[in-house]
Amino acid sequence: MHISVIGVGYVGLVTGACFAETGNDVICMDINKEKIEDLKNGIIPIYEPQLEQLVKNNIEEGRLRFTTDMKEAVDHGLILLIAVNTPQDKDGSADLQYVTGVAQEIGKAIEKYRVVVVKSTVPVGTCEKVKALINEELAKAGRDVSFDIASSPEFLKEGVAVEDCMKPERVVVGVENGRVEEILRDLYAPFIRTGAPFLVMDVRSSEMTKYASNCMLATRISFMNQMANICEKLGADVMMVMRGMGSDSRIGPKFLFPGVGFGGSCFPKDVRALIKTARDCNYNPSILECVMEANEAQRVSFSEKVKDFYDGDVKGKKFAVWGLAFKANTDDMREAPSQYIVNSLTNDGALCHVFDPKAMASAAPIFAGNANVRFGKNQYEVLEGVDGLILITEWLSFREPDFERMKSLMKHPVIFDGRNQYNPKTLSRLGFRYLCIGRPSV
Repeated sequence: MHISVIGVGYVGLVTGACFAETGNDVICMDINKEKIEDLKNGIIPIYEPQLEQLVKNNIEEGRLRFTTDMKEAVDHGLILLIAVNTPQDKDGSADLQYVTGVAQEIGKAIEKYRVVVVKSTVPVGTCEKVKALINEELAKAGRDVSFDIASSPEFLKEGVAVEDCMKPERVVVGVENGRVEEILRDLYAPFIRTGAPFLVMDVRSSEMTKYASNCMLATRISFMNQMANICEKLGADVMMVMRGMGSDSRIGPKFLFPGVGFGGSCFPKDVRALIKTARDCNYNPSILECVMEANEAQRVSFSEKVKDFYDGDVKGKKFAVWGLAFKANTDDMREAPSQYIVNSLTNDGALCHVFDPKAMASAAPIFAGNANVRFGKNQYEVLEGVDGLILITEWLSFREPDFERMKSLMKHPVIFDGRNQYNPKTLSRLGFRYLCIGRPSV
């Protein structure tokens, strides 16, 4: 099948590479010339496990190509996948300028029947706008070209995106007719051979499914963070509580780990966008508003935990920070809790020596103007002479460190664990002061 992916960001690149891997002839199009030239040479702009080799292999096999030419992309693909960014606008809504711009360009270029599939995360009703814009351009040019519009939201988790794409838990499509359903069923057939459900619905319900899913996951995270904070007040252990809750089949164990709050490109943006959409419909989305308030409060609470340990005075204190990306297995710094935590401490006079296995380059411009932030070469170098270690991102390389080596490097063996990675009793036995989330400190 001939497929064109328009927008070679995180979603577009992963999607295009995975469709090429299953034998399709894929062109990925983007207006960023530098990015396209890099990709042609096998240079990947993001860190995502398995992605680099997947792209290189399919370029070599001739199934994956890159272009800046919209006409070439539209002429190539029976299926045109729109995967451009929908960043947050100033009012919290999703900024659709890139989606609408692509729709207009498709309308100018389309000459044969095409299925236009919106994969970007977009507010309900966006596909209808895309369809209208394409028709407007066709009318201006006096051309009568048949096309169909569809929605197929992505459910990729950064860090395991390739696996999520190749082995999805479910595929959701929103269609207007049976012809498009069959085309998309054929497209996704290699990915759902093991029985993953292929869910067909109307377009608006498909668009809403993406937002509802992300908002539910964000709600679980914020809920569990509040449970952790209550556990601290009452002397309960949130990790025990989590296991008790997660064993209930009605609840399940996923997304119940407490931490420093969610970040990244999806959850914050999508929750805010659905809040804005609801308000525009004269509905008060009070639960979603509380989710965002709780998330913002969590990173503040963790920063205050560190400061309170030093009686509110961290001026001149030196901290090692392990983990900057908003989650492990990515270099994504968008809305990462580390930004607030590091800036909060350094604004109060602390020094932060930071290390992340993959996000150092992404973090550099964010902290470029902060003289109290230093970047280390590895996780042990940043520990030398510090008053405490702050763990923010749960990278595997941080799970089983050499505690004896750590203790010998640190001025004071104090660990502030924002991910509850360690056993409090073990650290107490080794001579560490250990402060985590939702568990008694030792």
